[in-house]
Amino acid sequence: MSRSGVRLLVLHGPNLNLLGAREPSIYGRVSLREIDRAIRDWAARTGTTVTIRQSNSEGQLVDWIHQAASRHDAMVINPAAYTHTSVALRDAVAAVALPTIEVHLSNVAARESYRHQSFIAEVAVGQISGFGVDSYLLGLDAARALLKRSAAAPPPRKRTR
Repeated sequence: MSRSGVRLLVLHGPNLNLLGAREPSIYGRVSLREIDRAIRDWAARTGTTVTIRQSNSEGQLVDWIHQAASRHDAMVINPAAYTHTSVALRDAVAAVALPTIEVHLSNVAARESYRHQSFIAEVAVGQISGFGVDSYLLGLDAARALLKRSAAAPPPRKRTR
């Protein structure tokens, strides 16, 4: 955590800009703008600084992940379809070594079999899915709690002979 408090990055992956109109039977009628508003409201209530970004481009998401290492304390990411296909996103998350929470609006484990694999899960602290907008808010709560726990933990002891 920085001296100015918790700084979180929220990344939305491809096609999430179409929320509200895209497959409402799966994703609901909530727009990305409404999700972002809920995230900002959460940030205001908790005194957390949140940066929110969305891109349909894998390379742009990778660039933002790289930049996050020096600007944020943790990351909440909905990689969307890149969850199941992008080794590049997985490697970027692993490289920056920021605590990362993977989130999904729908329950990906209850969907098509190709959605059951996540390249991000093995480098994330955890995964939250199936709760709609609340998946993001739960992910933000988890990231904040994780950072507070690690800030409160005593430093590791030095080994002596």
